[in-house]
Amino acid sequence: MPSDYNLPEHQLSRRDVLRGAMAGTTAALLAQNVSAAQPAEHASMIGMAFEPHEKLRMGLVGCGGRGSEVLKEFLAVEGVEVTAVCDVVKDAALKAQAAVERAGHRPPAVYANGDHDYENLLKRDDVDFAYLPVPWDWHVPVAVAAMTNGKHAFVEVPAATTIADCWKLVDTSEKTRRHCLIMENCCYGYNELMVLNMIRDGLFGDLLHGEGAYLHDLRRLLFEDRSEGLWRRMPHTSRNGNLYPTHGLGPVANYMGINRGDRFDYLVSMSSPERGLEAWREAHVPRDSPKWKEKYICGDMNTSLIKTANGLTISLQHDVVNPHPYDRINLIAGVKGIFCDYPPRIYFDNPDAEQYTTIDRYKDRYEHPLWKHQGELAAKMGGHGGMDFLMVYRLMECMRKGLAPDIDVYDAAAWSAPGPLSEESVAHGSAPVKFPDFTRGRWKEKRGWLA
Repeated sequence: MPSDYNLPEHQLSRRDVLRGAMAGTTAALLAQNVSAAQPAEHASMIGMAFEPHEKLRMGLVGCGGRGSEVLKEFLAVEGVEVTAVCDVVKDAALKAQAAVERAGHRPPAVYANGDHDYENLLKRDDVDFAYLPVPWDWHVPVAVAAMTNGKHAFVEVPAATTIADCWKLVDTSEKTRRHCLIMENCCYGYNELMVLNMIRDGLFGDLLHGEGAYLHDLRRLLFEDRSEGLWRRMPHTSRNGNLYPTHGLGPVANYMGINRGDRFDYLVSMSSPERGLEAWREAHVPRDSPKWKEKYICGDMNTSLIKTANGLTISLQHDVVNPHPYDRINLIAGVKGIFCDYPPRIYFDNPDAEQYTTIDRYKDRYEHPLWKHQGELAAKMGGHGGMDFLMVYRLMECMRKGLAPDIDVYDAAAWSAPGPLSEESVAHGSAPVKFPDFTRGRWKEKRGWLA
């Protein structure tokens, strides 16, 4: 029997035509991001150590909610000097300056003269690295400016919102020989690091599947008339996909050794209808507010599936506009057992007791050294349960000792890429979309993460 596609055109059904069109679209999407990788013009940043520092001189660009919170973590680490701060809101920059003084340090210089005054901060000779908790659209311009001026760039999440900008961070880092790191605090959570130790000790056997998410009711924050409410709602009017992938994906990527023996291969994604923001606006926003002119297009729940080069699978979800307890899922499954968070529970092969148990019995043996040695101070600092401080402490330790960072620019790009790739997939009927290989072929090299 001949194939349907060998039939005369007048005998083809509408279903056949649509099926053929979808096949062509799928093939095109699978191929398009492969060509995005350009041959390396400069050496890789993989494994490149920081130059050792006795003093760690920081410039802070962005003194809002996140910036002021993490500033306290930096000031609690020995050897850190905040030499300059910048914000478009002068009062925010002055508050950051005052916080540095209260911590017993010299007052940093203040830059608050418009949108681009950060460029003047980054020209300073007394800044070794810049911490960049700025709105998403500014992540790449400010990070590129930092690296171009000889500073390491520590950027908040996601690092970039387009594939072109992911490549811009990679290319600039390689060209300038400056690190560009994503400040993914969830990778330093207590459970995340403990489970990583258990995986390395073989308790889960060969890994098969992971799940991550960012499920967080942000409706009140998104509609505020200050801070993140001034900009973080806007992507919901222009993008439809996973807007914030890295909190759930970073830990799972570490479990699986992504960019360290495996890599993300392709993604498929779908979004639910948009309802949450409209419902909140209806209930809480006066009719004369300009917010009523906004049209929200981002589906409330985005679900993406990722296949790795070694055949592992990952489920990734995002919903910030509906009632939901905070949840990153944080699941990893192998041939010997499974761990799932929120609440933390674990199960290893036991046909006589097919139920989850707590993780308490594993803490003494598998608690990560970072938490053993710095956990008390981390808990006292309090940032997201202590993981903010441990992220900052570990990063400063790497700089002080001249070590390679745990997270590099290739991780920043790969973990951020599901944002734009999910948009592509959703726009094309959940067609598969290829991940670029940001490592330019070096993902097969096995190396440690926070060894």
